[in-house]
Amino acid sequence: MKISVLGCGRWGSFIAWYLCNHGHDVYSWGPEDDYSYKVLKETGKNEYVDLDSRIHLTCDLKEAIEHAETIIISISSQGLRGFMKRITEHDVSQKNFVLCMKGIEVDTGCRLSEVLTQSGISSDKIAVWVGPGHIQAFTAGIPNCMVIDSANKELKTKLANEFKSELIRFYYGEDLIGTELGAAAKNVMGIVAGVLDGCGYEALKGSLMTRGAREVARLIAAMGGNELSAYGLAHLGDYEATLFSKFSHNRSYGEMIVKGEKFSKLAEGVATAAAMKKLGDKYGVDLPLTNAVYELCYTDSEEDCRVRCDKMLAKMFSRDTKSEFYS
Repeated sequence: MKISVLGCGRWGSFIAWYLCNHGHDVYSWGPEDDYSYKVLKETGKNEYVDLDSRIHLTCDLKEAIEHAETIIISISSQGLRGFMKRITEHDVSQKNFVLCMKGIEVDTGCRLSEVLTQSGISSDKIAVWVGPGHIQAFTAGIPNCMVIDSANKELKTKLANEFKSELIRFYYGEDLIGTELGAAAKNVMGIVAGVLDGCGYEALKGSLMTRGAREVARLIAAMGGNELSAYGLAHLGDYEATLFSKFSHNRSYGEMIVKGEKFSKLAEGVATAAAMKKLGDKYGVDLPLTNAVYELCYTDSEEDCRVRCDKMLAKMFSRDTKSEFYS
């Protein structure tokens, strides 16, 4: 398969490496002035992978688009709509798109596949690739399971079968709303996990796993998806990589909040918390964990971060008693 991976940061560079190693004809694209592209261009590697000599690295977007029958996008979720304006300047009517990224557009509350359809891409040409796993584990040969979902059954079947290997076992997703929302929301729960780590409350992570998944399930159901998707690979399945791993950006972000330190890398859960809060308000869904993350990330305060976190936890524990599986 002729594939162009647009975005050569952490996940983009790994996807190009993975698909090239499994027999596909891969182009890797990045903006000429982008740090990630410059590192690959100048050194032939980054902190995650070595650039395989069979991968064609380019900063020419037109060249990358024309090469591909399948275009994989792996960039910051909040930049997707603007990026699609550049992509649709070219003829992409016969291209399939795979979103290997997790997030919800803050300004609109749109899922990322919706951003593509609103940009003129047919829903039959769109798939998402999400699920658990860290690049550092994959490149060490440690396998995992992931999911590919799409409104087009034929497309997701084709992609899952083409991309599978001994390193990644793919499943067909059956609920695009739940798959996308669950994948994005797990980053919010990752921030909560980091806060618990920073406070020394690691024992609460079991409760976080159950209450977080239930919170996301309520929102998925309210938006028309299948609430069971919250307990699948895209959300609950990704908790190990997000709530416990030293490699998790979102968990690290939460831990550093407690310490009053700045996290220099991208933590998608920050923007996702803002988007989910809007969705919760819109659909009338109770999202206590999400709202706590939003308050922590977006409310200015002179108060010590550890004190703020302890107060939020106390506030959540003082909420009215409810049925465990309330809707």
